[in-house]
Amino acid sequence: MISRDIFAETLLEFLAPIRPFLDDPQVSEVMINGPDQIFIEKKGQLHLTGAKFSSREALLAALRNAAQYVGKPLDEERPILEGRLPDGSRIEAILPPAAPDGPHVAIRRFFKETLTVDRLIQFGAMTEDCARTLEVLVAAKLNILVAGGTGSGKTSMLNALSSYIPDTERVVVIEDSRELQLQRVHVVQLEARPPDPKGKGAVSVRDLFRATLRLRPDRIVVGEIRGGEALDLIQAMTSGHGGCLSTLHATYPRDTLTRLETMGMMSDVEMPLAALRIQLASAVNLIVQVARLQDGSRKLTHVTEVLSFDGQTGAYVTHDIFSRQYHGLGDHGEVVSELSPTGYLPRAIEQVREHGLDLPACVYEAAERAPHG
Repeated sequence: MISRDIFAETLLEFLAPIRPFLDDPQVSEVMINGPDQIFIEKKGQLHLTGAKFSSREALLAALRNAAQYVGKPLDEERPILEGRLPDGSRIEAILPPAAPDGPHVAIRRFFKETLTVDRLIQFGAMTEDCARTLEVLVAAKLNILVAGGTGSGKTSMLNALSSYIPDTERVVVIEDSRELQLQRVHVVQLEARPPDPKGKGAVSVRDLFRATLRLRPDRIVVGEIRGGEALDLIQAMTSGHGGCLSTLHATYPRDTLTRLETMGMMSDVEMPLAALRIQLASAVNLIVQVARLQDGSRKLTHVTEVLSFDGQTGAYVTHDIFSRQYHGLGDHGEVVSELSPTGYLPRAIEQVREHGLDLPACVYEAAERAPHG
């Protein structure tokens, strides 16, 4: 039997045309549009490279090898691959006939250096005041969704926030494909599995979620909410499992809740929409919104408290605790912006104090300066 290390090296040989990009720590994504067009992302900007695969067959061979490495089928009948490369980087590939001009491939790089909160502050993604506020809110076991668009830094932000989970707590992580590098000691990592070529052996995120509830979790972390598991998470959040964390694709905080609502409706459990909305508003306490700005930088843009659902207006009631203000472009094309407290004192302050904690002084000072303070 071929050892996993030899298999991994063989796979990298198949990927020789893009190997330099996989070894470059500044490259965050590699995008392959057929054998003759390869783009990379560096510092949030796309660049067309001169690299090419020798033929379509050579690219297909590399993808089949990648599929074998993760034990997943890949052929014309099953033309989509979700998996990982040996270094942990995420690979998504779509073959013809689903991609007539393909194969099309996106490889999201895995970085050995975990982005800590301190590093995110150095990059300007957030401020120290915001970081201290989030530290308190995570430690107080608020249920938090990290939301943002594709490539906005949701996973990095979730990894960073996990450093605020107390070491005394048991964390169970559920993912489609393993990406999270939680900065904790007691972590149980679970990963979904697709069916085998005979259609058997599938283990879904929902299956893992139901099993997780009997693993005595102090915290449940779902790598990304994509479908009906949203309802399971909402119900867990409202039934004593505080401190849940997850990510979600959404552009603004107000979109995050409506998107979660839509995915909750994908569940096979029939629930009146009004009841779902009330549960959702009760379950989610905080939205941490991230975005990739025009200059390619990744920033935290909002920290938003979720208060309730207003049945009369048909809208979720939310308030920003921190928000980013924009001041145009700098001399080098960079977006000039500032993340600051809004002056709103969150209702969650009571839960924070129940845990023997308090919000940093900057939040109270902003509230005093605010017109409604």
